[in-house]
Amino acid sequence: MNDVRTSGFKRLTRLETARERLLDRVQPVERVESTGLVAADGRTLAESVVAERDVPHYPRAAMDGFAVHAADTFGASRRSPAVLREGETPSSGAATRVHTGSELPDGADAVVMIEHAEIVGEEIEVSESVAAGENVAPVGEDVRADRELYEPGHRLRPSDLGLLKSVGVDEVSVYEPPTVGVVPTGEELVQRDPEPGEVVETNGLTTSRYVERWGGRATYREIVTDDRAALRAAIERDLTKDLVVTTGGSSVGERDLLPEVVDDLGEVLVHGIGCKPGHPAGFGVVADTPVLMLPGYPVACIVSAVQLLRPALRRAGHRPQCNPPTTDARLDRKIPSEPGVRTYARIELRVDDGNNEPTAIPTRTSGAGVLSSVALADGWVVVPEEREGIPVDETVAVERWEAGP
Repeated sequence: MNDVRTSGFKRLTRLETARERLLDRVQPVERVESTGLVAADGRTLAESVVAERDVPHYPRAAMDGFAVHAADTFGASRRSPAVLREGETPSSGAATRVHTGSELPDGADAVVMIEHAEIVGEEIEVSESVAAGENVAPVGEDVRADRELYEPGHRLRPSDLGLLKSVGVDEVSVYEPPTVGVVPTGEELVQRDPEPGEVVETNGLTTSRYVERWGGRATYREIVTDDRAALRAAIERDLTKDLVVTTGGSSVGERDLLPEVVDDLGEVLVHGIGCKPGHPAGFGVVADTPVLMLPGYPVACIVSAVQLLRPALRRAGHRPQCNPPTTDARLDRKIPSEPGVRTYARIELRVDDGNNEPTAIPTRTSGAGVLSSVALADGWVVVPEEREGIPVDETVAVERWEAGP
């Protein structure tokens, strides 16, 4: 039994290798449902979407002004304006008042802008000529009916929903979100009002909210104590989910029982990862369901969730992998790191008055249990395995890992 718990720590798995092994075991969710546009925000399309009508579906004025026959304005200028009569229906030598977005009257083929026309009695003096089609939005200028707008795999944004409504699409076919059972573990955990020796449970809450932000549907379970039978039952209960995520109990101490339990139920594939914080993370597979074991220290839990859970959810949700946005900044002090281990240094960004160049101020590279160090940070700097720290004044990329989905 002890080999399962400790063997991975004798030779840590590189983070990229661990991530690749995890993604190999995550299957995209193929369940599909139809939903209205409001509920479709942020969802991933399962089928292509085609415009059902032209936009605009009628020729419309693109400016406030007068609808005219363009030929009637030929040669018009301020010194020699074209003189037209005002009428409800444009005809040769006549003009009709229109507003932006209004239907172009039959017989008109252009719009004279209001600032280039002057009403003099019952006549309109046009001081600038227009060509046929000028200041007119023709049928289908925005979107033509039957045009394919989005392909499967596209994640819908609010602007997409507006476009779909404009072309007559009221419902779309989307993939169901990946389901995730989030199981906080630890006999010392309580939900509130801790006594000495007790710790308020935060990892399960935090992880479940990240699941929702990253496109999944989380079931946040009650705390499970450090007991083999209880842990086994908790994992088996959630094998109907697409992914099981545990927090705590994944290291090498006497109460870190999860690696043994997962291996007894299925197979542990990775345990012990070469990143700091986050060494104790690991995962296995039970009855074809990936079980991701996140560390109990809060910062290690968050780092591991971003590096492993986020890409797993993107794969399960038919979404392409992408890196969080970064901000380049000058490092104001050295970041130490251990060769062979990827280090995540928490960073505060500061911009001094009169200087638009951000400064990256390391707050911590250690202290995996100090939750405030990551919750109050602006991001982190990743120190690769092959480097032994980063010197002061180097320009670094601060990863804004909470800025993106």
